[in-house]
Amino acid sequence: MYLYLFIINFISFILFGIDKYLAKNKKNRIPENTLFLFSLLGGSLGSILSMIIFHHKTKKTSFKLKMFFVLLIQLLIVYCYFNEF
Repeated sequence: MYLYLFIINFISFILFGIDKYLAKNKKNRIPENTLFLFSLLGGSLGSILSMIIFHHKTKKTSFKLKMFFVLLIQLLIVYCYFNEF
């Protein structure tokens, strides 16, 4: 499980970095739904870290709210898992 979380967060981080590069160079971008999907699959920490480091998607309030709620739900799931809620 830890390996999966590491890999999915790494992939999410890289995808956001690539999308930022593509945006700066006016190339075809990675769809927002793809970025969001990798976050939903467990890569929300990598996505948020990448947003902060690359300053990517930080002005899109709706995207930031979606990412916040995904992270919140994932943290709640982890909390319940470890506390047998």
